[in-house]
Amino acid sequence: MSPAGHVSSVTCSGHTPCPDPRGVFNPIVSLVARTILPRGSVVTSSCSSSARQLCDFVCNCSNCSDENQCGYLRGSAVLGTPFTCDFEEGNCGWQDVSTSTYRWARGRASLALWGRGPHSDHTLGTDLGWFMLTVSPTAKTTATAWLRSPVMREAAATCEIRAWYHLSGSGLSQTEWPVLRLTMAYGDEVVGLWQSPERGGEGWHQLVAYPGRIVQQFQLFFSLTQPPSREAELVLDDIVFRNCGLQEPRQQVCRPEESRCDRGSCLAQHRFCDGTDDCGDGSDENATLCKSFTFCSFEQNLCSWEAEVGQPAWERNTSLNLGTAYGIPTRDHSNNSRAGFFLHVRSTSAAGASGTARLSSPAFQATNSCSLVLYYHLHGSATSSLNISYVTGSTKHLVRERMGDLGSCWVRERVDFNVTGIFKVLIEGAAGSAGTVAIDDLILSPGCVRAQEKLSTTLPSRAGAGPCTAGEVACDSGDCISAELVCDFAETCADGSDEKRCGATTFEMGAGGWHDVSVGQLRWGLQRGTEPTDNSLTGAFLAVQAGEGQMVAAAKARTPVLGPSSPACAMEMSYRMRSSPQGFLAVSVMDHTTGTTHLAWHMQGHDGTAKGRVRVPLGERTRPFQVELLALVNLQDSESAAIDNVTFLQCHPSVVPPGAMELSCNFERGMCGWYQDRSSDFGWVRSTGQGQGSDHTTGSGYFLAADPSAPGSRGQRAQLVTYPQEPATTPRCLSFWYRLAGPQIGTLNLKLRLEGAEEMVLWTQRGTHGSIWHRGRATLPATGQQRYRVAFEALRDGFLGDMALDDLALTVGPCGAELSCSFEADACGLVAIGQRTWLRQSNGTGTTAGPPADHSTGTATGHYMVVSTDRGSLPAGDMAALISQPYQSSMPAQCLAFWYQLSAGTPGSLGVSVEQSGVRRKVMSVSAGEGYAWHRSHVTVLPDGDWQVIFEVVGAGGDHGYIALDDLHVSDGACPEPASCDFERDMCGWTSPSDPRLHSFAWGWKSGGPLTKYPGPEQDHTLGTRNGHYVHFDTSVLGPGGTSAWLESQHLPAAADSCLRFWYHMDIPEHLSCGELRVMLHSVAGQRTVWSMVGHQSRGWQGAVVPVRSPSEFQIIFEITARRWPMEGTVALDDIVYSAREGCHSILEVPMEEKSSSSLVVEVALGLLLAIIILALVAAGGRYWLKQRGLASRTLAESNTPQGFDNITFRDDKVIISSVPKEGDED
Repeated sequence: MSPAGHVSSVTCSGHTPCPDPRGVFNPIVSLVARTILPRGSVVTSSCSSSARQLCDFVCNCSNCSDENQCGYLRGSAVLGTPFTCDFEEGNCGWQDVSTSTYRWARGRASLALWGRGPHSDHTLGTDLGWFMLTVSPTAKTTATAWLRSPVMREAAATCEIRAWYHLSGSGLSQTEWPVLRLTMAYGDEVVGLWQSPERGGEGWHQLVAYPGRIVQQFQLFFSLTQPPSREAELVLDDIVFRNCGLQEPRQQVCRPEESRCDRGSCLAQHRFCDGTDDCGDGSDENATLCKSFTFCSFEQNLCSWEAEVGQPAWERNTSLNLGTAYGIPTRDHSNNSRAGFFLHVRSTSAAGASGTARLSSPAFQATNSCSLVLYYHLHGSATSSLNISYVTGSTKHLVRERMGDLGSCWVRERVDFNVTGIFKVLIEGAAGSAGTVAIDDLILSPGCVRAQEKLSTTLPSRAGAGPCTAGEVACDSGDCISAELVCDFAETCADGSDEKRCGATTFEMGAGGWHDVSVGQLRWGLQRGTEPTDNSLTGAFLAVQAGEGQMVAAAKARTPVLGPSSPACAMEMSYRMRSSPQGFLAVSVMDHTTGTTHLAWHMQGHDGTAKGRVRVPLGERTRPFQVELLALVNLQDSESAAIDNVTFLQCHPSVVPPGAMELSCNFERGMCGWYQDRSSDFGWVRSTGQGQGSDHTTGSGYFLAADPSAPGSRGQRAQLVTYPQEPATTPRCLSFWYRLAGPQIGTLNLKLRLEGAEEMVLWTQRGTHGSIWHRGRATLPATGQQRYRVAFEALRDGFLGDMALDDLALTVGPCGAELSCSFEADACGLVAIGQRTWLRQSNGTGTTAGPPADHSTGTATGHYMVVSTDRGSLPAGDMAALISQPYQSSMPAQCLAFWYQLSAGTPGSLGVSVEQSGVRRKVMSVSAGEGYAWHRSHVTVLPDGDWQVIFEVVGAGGDHGYIALDDLHVSDGACPEPASCDFERDMCGWTSPSDPRLHSFAWGWKSGGPLTKYPGPEQDHTLGTRNGHYVHFDTSVLGPGGTSAWLESQHLPAAADSCLRFWYHMDIPEHLSCGELRVMLHSVAGQRTVWSMVGHQSRGWQGAVVPVRSPSEFQIIFEITARRWPMEGTVALDDIVYSAREGCHSILEVPMEEKSSSSLVVEVALGLLLAIIILALVAAGGRYWLKQRGLASRTLAESNTPQGFDNITFRDDKVIISSVPKEGDED
C-alpha cells in the first residue's frame, strides 16, 4: 500500500504499465489551482461588502449585488431560483480556458440546423434561449475543452450543484463516448465531483454534484474530453447552486433536541461529532467536545475493525490509485482529497454482483445508547447494496439496508443499537455490475463500550456458492432463471417468486421491492397507521420519515430494475399528502437505456390534505427501467406523505388492451387503438380546446393537441403510436383532420414502422396552416408478412402555436389523388411518363441541378419535383411528362394551383394540360427563364367527371438548366385573380417566408370565433360574421426573436398602373402603440414602402387603396413591425383585391368608411327588426285573405306526413340537416 500523497507504479491486466490516473486532470488545471486561484476574478459589488463576502452564496448587500458574476447570478428571472446561471444575461463569469481549438462559447440553438445539435435551450425551451456549448473542428487526437468559474469563497456541507447538459453530434460510438466532468480546485487539490455515464442517449440530462463542506476559496471546472475524429457537441445550461451558503450568524431559539453552534444557529444534537462541519464554524466537531467518540478514517489502517479475508473483500485505497472509471469515488470523505483513504469493494463480474464483502467491529457490551455514523458511496450500478447488521452469538440482525445507485457522493448514515447482549457490528457490501461500494469515517458514540468478557461472538458463516451460475438468480423454490426474467411482469419461477418483490405490494409483508435511495434529511420507510380516524391508508404503508443524510433534498425510493413493458403499462397507487404549496409528491421513470428521467405524475401541496388513488401511465419501455417515487414535505410542521396498495396493470409486453386494433377514432371516449409514447416530456394531450379552438367532430368534443410551448416541454418530438398491427395484404387509406396553428409552429409527420425495417414518412406538413381544420390522407401500403405500427409525430422545430388531430378514419383501398402535395413525404401518386424522368429531391441530397430551397419549407432540406433540362439529360425537343392520379369532380369549378421554378438561361418550357374523358387540353405554358424564384400559377378546371393534370417539360438544348414543381393544391371553386383573396377558402398563395432573419414568424388564418390563444376581430370583413375568415398576426410575439412579420404575395408581372385595395383591422392598446403596418413592393431593384399605418386601438375594419407601379416583376409584402417592445395587440387583413389592368384612379371613388364590430351589430339588429315588421304585415294580410276564402277547403294532409328530418347531407367538414316542410304549413 502506498503512503498518502505518493502514487506508486500501477500495473494493468497483462502486466502493462498503466498511465498515472491523475493524468485525466489537465496539468493546466493544477496550475490554475495553484497560481490563478488565489488571485481570483474581479467581481464588482455596488455595496461595501468585504472581499471575503463576495460569491459566498449569501446576500450581504440589500440588492444581493455581491452575488453576481460568481459562476451564477443572484437569481434567474425565468426559473425563479436564486444563485443560478441560465446564461440568458451573459456567461455569469464562466471563462473558456481551453488550450486548443476545442473550446467553449456562449450560443443559441438554430432551427436551421435541426438534427445537428440542440433544438432549444433548457431554460426557455426555445431557440431564443442561451447556453454554453463546445465548438471545434474535427481533431485527429483526443481534445478537451475547459470552462472555469470565478472564485467562490466557501460552501456549506449541504451544498448541491445541479446543471443540465445536452450531448449530440455525428460520430458518437458505443465504444468511445465523450466524457463530461465537473471538477473542483481548492488549495493544491483538484478533485472530481461528477462525470457523465459511459453510455447515454442524446437529449437533455441533469447532473447533480455535492462538493461537501469547503472552508476556503475554490473554483469549478467543466471539461469535455472528445475522442479522436469525433464531432460531439455538448451544451450546458441552467447551473443552479442550492443550499450552498452558511447560515447567517444569529441567535435562534433551539428545540429540545437541538444544541447551539458558536455562530448562534441551532443544530440537531445527533449531528454533533459526526465528521461533518454542519455549523459552518467547526464548533460541532470540536476536538474537546468529540474526544469520547471513536473515529476511524482509514488514513493509517482499519483501526479496530476487521475485514474478512476472501473474495470479494473490503480493500483500503485512494482515488489516486483507483483511477477515474465511472462509479469509483473521486475523493475520500475525511479530507475531500484524491489522496485520502477509504474502504471499497468493486464488482469482479460483468454479469452482476459477485459476492459480499464483510467488515466487523470489536465486540461491544449490551447497550441502549450505542450509535454508528458512517459515510457510504453507492455508484455505478442499480443493484449494489450496503447492509448494516449486528451479530449476537452467531445470529445476524439486519438494521439498515441501502441499495441502488445514489450518485457520485458520500452519504451520511446513522444507526442506533439497542442490544441486550454482547454484539458486533457487521457491515456488508455487494457491488453490482460496473458498480462500487465504499465506506469512510466510521464514528462510534461513547455508548459503544468494548466488551471485557471473553465470550465469543462469531460471525455467521458466508453463504456458500448457490446453484445458479453468473447471470442467473434463484427462485424461492431453488430453481434458477436468467436475471433478465426477474421483474419482467411475467411469472417465470414456478412459485412466482421472481415477480413478488418488484414494486407491486400492500406493504403488509415488507417493502415489496421498493428501496430508499435518499441522500438527504428525508427518507422513505415502512410505517403503520396510528390515526384511527384516518381511513385513507390502512395497515402498513410507505411514508416519508426523517432521514440521516446531510443534504436538503426530496425523499426518493425506487423499484428494482423492471421491464420490458407494454404501451398500456400503468402503475396505480393510493396516496395521502398533507403539505404546504412548497411540498410535492411525484412519480418519475428512470430509463437506463437513454440515461434520462421523465416525470410521469406530479401533485403539488396546497395547505391541506389530499388523498385518493391515481393511475400513472408508464408506457412502452425497454429493459431496464425503474420507477422512482419522490416527496418533499416539512416534517417539523406536521406535514406528511405516504403511499399504499401499489399495483402494475397491463404491463407485460404481450398485453393488448381492448380496442387496440381500432385506428378509426374521434377521441370522444378515449384513445381507441392509439397511445402516447412516454419517452419524451413533449406529448399529445386529449383536450376540449382551452383557447386553441373547438374539435372537428361536433364543435364541442375532444381532440388531441400538442403544444410545443407547454411548461416543461423540452423533448424533440411527441409521438402518437398504434399498437402492433397484424400484416396488411391490401392498401388502405387513413384519413384524418389536422390543425397547424400559430406564428411559429413546426412539423407534423405520419410515419409507418414496419417490423424489422426503418420507418418511412407517409405524409408531412410544416408551418402554420391557420386555426382551421384541414383534411389529410395517406395510403398505408400492403405490408406482406410484416407486422407494423403507424405513428403521428409532432416535432418541436417551432415553439409558438399548437398542432391538433381529430376524426381519424381507416378505409379499404388506396386514397387516390392527393388534393394537397408538398412532396415532403413522397410524389403523392404523380407518375413520370417516358424515358426522361422527373426526380423527387431536396437540394441537400439531390443528384441533379435544382432550386437551392424548396417552396414548402424554404430550406435546402425541403423536397420538390425537378427535371434536368441540360442538353445531356433532356435534348432539345425531348419531353419529360408527369401525370397525376385522377381527381374527383366535387364542384362545377375547381382550382388547380401550383408553384414552379425555371432556372436562368435556357431552361426549356413547362406546359400544363388537363385531361378528362380522354380529351387533353393545354391550359398553360411558360418558357422564359425567370431566375431562382418560385412562381405561382393557377388554373380553373370545369370538370365533367374525374380529371387529371399533366406537367410536360420540353428541352431547349441549354446547359445546366432545370424546371421544378412544388406545392400542388386542388380546391373547390374558381380560382381568384392573382394576389386577390377573401380568405374564405384558403390563403390564395399569400405566404409568410421561412426567413431566419425574420425568425420565420407567420401570419395566421382563422375565423372570427373567439380563441384565447389566437385573438383577433370577432367578425371578418367579407361576411361580417364569426364564420368569415381573415389573416391575422399577434404582435405580442415580436421581440428579441424578430421584430417584424411578413405576408408575401406570389410574384407578379411588371405593373405600369395597377391598384391594391384591402381592409385592415388594428387592435393595439394606446400605451403600446409602437407598431406599424406597411405595404411594400419587393423586386430586383430593391424594396420600397408604398403605404403605412401606425398601430392604434381598434376602430373596426378600415379600407385602404394603394397605387402600385413596378418596372419589373415584383411581390407585394404586408409587414407588421415593432419599433420597440414589448408589444401587444393584433393586426388583421381581409378582402385583398389586386387590379393589374386598371389603376386606382379608374375605380369609382367610394369612401371606405370604418365599420366597427359594435356598429355592425347595430346594423344587423336594425335590419332584422325591419324584416320582422315587414314579414308580420305580409302574414297579417295573407291571413285576412285566407279567411275571406273560407277555411273549409283546408285539407288534413299534414296528419299523413311522416315526422322528423329528411335530406341529410354529409360533408367532410360538417353535417347539414334540412327539414322538410309539411304539407299545409304556412309559408
